[in-house]
Amino acid sequence: MHDNSELVQARIRRFEAERLLPAVYARSIALELAAWAAPGEPVPFRDAVAQDYEPFSVGTRWGRAWSTLWVRVSGTVPEVAPGQHAELVFDLGFVAAEPGFQCEGTVYRPDGTIVKAVEPRNAHVPLDGAPGDPIELYLEAAANPDVADGFRNFRPTPLGEWDTAGDEPLYVFRRADVVVRDVTVWELVQDVAVLRGLLGELSPSSPRHAEILRALERMVDVSDPEDIAGTAQDARAALADVLARPASGSAHSVHAVGHAHIDSAWLWPVRETQRKVARTFSNVLSLQEEDAEFSFAASSAQQYAWMKRFQPELFERIRTAVAAGRFHPAGGMWVESDTNMPGGEALVRQFLRGKLFFLEEFGVEPLDVWLPDSFGYSAALPQIARAAGSRWMLTQKMSWNETNVMPHHTFQWEGTDGTRIFTHFPPVDTYNAELTGAELARAERQYAEKGAANTSLVPFGYGDGGGGPNREMLAAASRLRSLEGSPTVLLSSPRHFFEMAEAEYREPPVWIGEMYLEFHRGTYTSQARTKRGNRRSEHALREAELWATAAALRGAAYPYEELQEAWETVLLQQFHDILPGSSIGWVHREAERRYAEVIASTERIIAGSLAIVAGSGDSELVANPGPYAREGAAAMGIAAAQRSGASAGVTRTTDGFVLENEHLTVSIDDAGLVTSLVVRATGRQAIAAGERGNLLQLHRDTPTQWDAWDIDEHYRRHVVDVTDVVSIDIVPHASAAIVCVVRELGGSRITQALTLAAGGHALDIDTTVDWHERQKLLKLAFPLDVHTERATSEIQFGHVHRPTHANTSWDMARFETVAHRWVHVGEPGFGVSIANDSTYGHDITRVPRAGGGTATTVRLSLLRAPLYPDPEADQGEHTFRVSVRPGASIADAVQEGYRLNLPLRAVKGAGPVAPLIEVSSDAVVIEAVKLAEDRSGDVIVRLYEAHGGRASATVTPSFSFDTVIETDLIEREIPATALDLSSAGGTRVDLRAFQLVTLRFTAPRL
Repeated sequence: MHDNSELVQARIRRFEAERLLPAVYARSIALELAAWAAPGEPVPFRDAVAQDYEPFSVGTRWGRAWSTLWVRVSGTVPEVAPGQHAELVFDLGFVAAEPGFQCEGTVYRPDGTIVKAVEPRNAHVPLDGAPGDPIELYLEAAANPDVADGFRNFRPTPLGEWDTAGDEPLYVFRRADVVVRDVTVWELVQDVAVLRGLLGELSPSSPRHAEILRALERMVDVSDPEDIAGTAQDARAALADVLARPASGSAHSVHAVGHAHIDSAWLWPVRETQRKVARTFSNVLSLQEEDAEFSFAASSAQQYAWMKRFQPELFERIRTAVAAGRFHPAGGMWVESDTNMPGGEALVRQFLRGKLFFLEEFGVEPLDVWLPDSFGYSAALPQIARAAGSRWMLTQKMSWNETNVMPHHTFQWEGTDGTRIFTHFPPVDTYNAELTGAELARAERQYAEKGAANTSLVPFGYGDGGGGPNREMLAAASRLRSLEGSPTVLLSSPRHFFEMAEAEYREPPVWIGEMYLEFHRGTYTSQARTKRGNRRSEHALREAELWATAAALRGAAYPYEELQEAWETVLLQQFHDILPGSSIGWVHREAERRYAEVIASTERIIAGSLAIVAGSGDSELVANPGPYAREGAAAMGIAAAQRSGASAGVTRTTDGFVLENEHLTVSIDDAGLVTSLVVRATGRQAIAAGERGNLLQLHRDTPTQWDAWDIDEHYRRHVVDVTDVVSIDIVPHASAAIVCVVRELGGSRITQALTLAAGGHALDIDTTVDWHERQKLLKLAFPLDVHTERATSEIQFGHVHRPTHANTSWDMARFETVAHRWVHVGEPGFGVSIANDSTYGHDITRVPRAGGGTATTVRLSLLRAPLYPDPEADQGEHTFRVSVRPGASIADAVQEGYRLNLPLRAVKGAGPVAPLIEVSSDAVVIEAVKLAEDRSGDVIVRLYEAHGGRASATVTPSFSFDTVIETDLIEREIPATALDLSSAGGTRVDLRAFQLVTLRFTAPRL
């Protein structure tokens, strides 16, 4: 037989495009249109429907960026023949960009209820009513610009802000019709799509390839090009046999989970996400009316909360679907947050607020952690998730690694304290699958657990910008349920998949430690004001809850609503495209404004609470919100202000300056760089020989791909040391030695105050940068005379060790890392900690040491200046505080981190106040003190082991209580793992390394 397969496939492709697809709609009838353009921000339906509408026609240009056009559509339901179905079809001016990254709309009935969305690849709207009935609907059309430009380039764009986007209309309104769909022709199109997709994945030499090809050829032969509708049934019959062949017994098993990863903000503002969620969820509910087997999973309690607030009727329909087991809340978190930068207590609150919302609104608790797109995963997450009652974890993002391939797709992930969580990493390598032949073949081909297990999950549906599954995807799923040559496809839910996968794979391999994403390393640094807002807000909320609890135990009202609102703001802004700094400028300007609101709110709570706790009086006091005693104030207590007997001095030398106190001697040269940092008690030098610390370094920062997201390794080859000085002077101070350095760099100005406080063990460096560079990376370097193979970085509720060498490809790829409040490098007998108040990105490397051996350079990434997606990213003023403590242990590093982030607060009152809680061990850190979420008045105390070893401590409240129990993070009693109630004189806890424990004290009273 002559091989004409390429010609046959070309014939099939053309026949599908030119004959089948145009025949899906038997006829079209234009709708009558009238429109009203909202003058600014979107308005609710009740306001829009009351406006004066002007005649509007197809072909009209509409929609300046971010605007909204309301269109009233009128017509009549047409007569249809058997096998036909009437519906509406719109084309708002759709372009080739992905759904979710361009114009889209929502269709409302006259009573304000939502029918469904209108989007690219899902542009139809079902019709209510019988033939002859009038049609009256309202279309809310959003002129969202394609900020991504189809992801063809990453050039600066003005489209990320309302004020810079321009007034020119972006779209042409192309279609608004009542159409009659020929169901048989549509089904034929779906048959052909599935078979052609499968054909593309089969070996051309296989019998299965040949029989599908010839069946498709027969389909074309039996079809009449002039009468597709009349011959469609015969064409389907020509394909029936090849579609009926069942999958092989060894075929890979795919659980297809309907899904729409909706970024809570990204290349659109939060307000647009609220509308995207309504569009997506209404699409899903409409589709479920057509397909009884289809269920849908959606994460992020925040997005459901938006529906409850802004679309209550839609929310009630969702509630009904959840109760019916067809709409599955997933993830159990407030948003799909970043997991690298949120603090430990913030990640706790992601689960606490998320799960409580789902339990209170739906009576459902998601047991999975659903984070397909976050940029790497903290080693603390397994413990936090399991402590929140979760059993399973899903991520997709690790498929983006640039260098190394994750060796597993189903595995146990072990965190810092030894806790494990059953984890799946879908081999389909996308969270926006369309159930194509190529995707399913890729899932089967890449699945790493072959021979031990045979099941994977495929999240399908348009995502990022929302949309979700469409009817074509469901048609593919039904045909692929069992089809020879393809994996089997089962419409499923997260819980069903995980239960099946767990039962199938009893002893999966173990991955220990963080899942570091070898990509998007710049997200630890981009949009520094957003990051500072997060850090400050987290610590302000800790302090507000502590003092509000103390005030409540004295009879004051606890500010539940205000604290919850502030927490929900912070949690929303920890979404994985907000806190990482990868959104348009609009998003980050709004984030900065909302962080300011959080700080204002917490300051009110703190001031009011401290006034009650400290009492009336004029005594000068200091309130210490931190977990360690400082300057005479007990941890979390209030003490009389003290004047230290210690002193610090600064002298000018021929080479610069010398700062001294009883613990340290610091030499600073005339360029403002630290040439010597000596521990006086031992004489040990911390600065590497011949090197200088406090060195600002400016790098070229032109990533290969994603500007705001990426720092690429080649940045290291382009560096300028910033050493020129405009001025350097001593700043007089009664209790500290301070030298101020001013530098100018291009259009930027940098001011640093190097401070050695009386009695202090660390050199503090306050840096203010008026930043006006572009595509530059500013780092702050400290070359330390420490020989070590690893560095220690604080993460949530503990720390991790990372190599400082590049022995393996895994080590090499980890050239920029994340840390929270401190990093530490040490050798036996000596270490140095470097703490910060708002920085996350670091690189720590081994370097040759003058005289032999190696030293260690620690660098903090202070600022970037990417041009995309926000061309004004990081421009303007920033402040950073860093402390360098030589001779520091890990325990010292922990204390330094809290010192910089939880400063003492001066207050006036009646006198000292004992702490609410005292702990007998410095290794056991109290991270949160608050009242219980159920408003019972019970006191919640969250603590963890911070040094990386076993620890025992007595926890002593200053209030009386009836009982103390151990709870999960949702504040439900669990069997005690750390609590020992048999001890006398207090509540004893015995913790393993990094263990996280929540205690609940019932009926507390002072």
